[in-house]
Amino acid sequence: MKKTTLHLLTLSLAVLSAVAVQAQDIHFSQFYMSPLNLNPAMTGVMNCNHRIVANYRNQWASILKQNAYNTYSASYDQKLPVGRYDYFGLGGTFWGDKAGESEFATLQARLSGSYAKKMGGYRRKAHYLVFGADIGVSQRSINSQALKWPSQNDGQGRYDPTQPGEPIDDPNFLFLDLSAGLLWFSVFDEDNNFYFGGAFSHLNRANQSFGNQNIPLYSKFTFHAGGEFMVGKRFGLVPGVVTFFQGPSFQVNAGNSFKFLLGNSRRYHQAFQLGVWARVANELESGKLVDAFILSTRFDYEQFTIGFSYDINTSSLYTASNGNGAFEFSLVYKICGPERRGVYCPNF
Repeated sequence: MKKTTLHLLTLSLAVLSAVAVQAQDIHFSQFYMSPLNLNPAMTGVMNCNHRIVANYRNQWASILKQNAYNTYSASYDQKLPVGRYDYFGLGGTFWGDKAGESEFATLQARLSGSYAKKMGGYRRKAHYLVFGADIGVSQRSINSQALKWPSQNDGQGRYDPTQPGEPIDDPNFLFLDLSAGLLWFSVFDEDNNFYFGGAFSHLNRANQSFGNQNIPLYSKFTFHAGGEFMVGKRFGLVPGVVTFFQGPSFQVNAGNSFKFLLGNSRRYHQAFQLGVWARVANELESGKLVDAFILSTRFDYEQFTIGFSYDINTSSLYTASNGNGAFEFSLVYKICGPERRGVYCPNF
């Protein structure tokens, strides 16, 4: 590809992505390792008492170099016993995202809570319905000095930085954000379970305009499901799917991880996973496309989990990106105190 064509493609990517970020949320390929960003009803749903999660995503570095998109998130949640069988979940999340040369950035701090109601069964085989909600404060900003405007054209097709650009009324603003969700999970024993749930995000549809306009944030609907099924003594399947609908856009991530138990003692949990996933999205004018294939790994040792994934780009940007999409790291650490009357949960 010629250098000029690559530059035009890069510029188009930056502009289009800035528009998309305004309308869409952050997303992680390892959505199953970022539970509080997926659904507030997943707050406190764990096999231990406390959970700390960290995620990092880097995208389009092969094209945008130092202006690659970076997303990071950290969360903490815990579960609190209520009565004989039920739980409260309490948690907090902080995430940030910066996109492209214009440094289009979002920061959010969020508090979430949930209530898990036992619907039947006992410890080794139980069914729970979980209600969750969260409230967050977000900041959006843009570096107006890094933008290039038509008024800075010197009349001969060249960019002239000495010419004045166009003013942005409010390059930095705050807004309130509200979400709610539901989750159902069933456990059959310590190693077999399934779950499904949904979330309704941006209930209040906060204004996203950097100027004196009213541009509400699209509400987002999330539907997800998954499970863990041991099909042999030391081998299992971990399927999962998530679908996002937000304004005119939708996205589906679906796939499966193959789980291998390690070690000889059930007292010390050790497992390794290899996964293959596909991401399907829509183009506003040309229909659906397979945006990427995702390769993932995960290693569990006791209460510590580390995950890595890599997106292989298959969209029309494949030539410019050389197939490089994004890589992600995820870390999960659980603190397990004495659990006298707990229930096994899906292993997020």
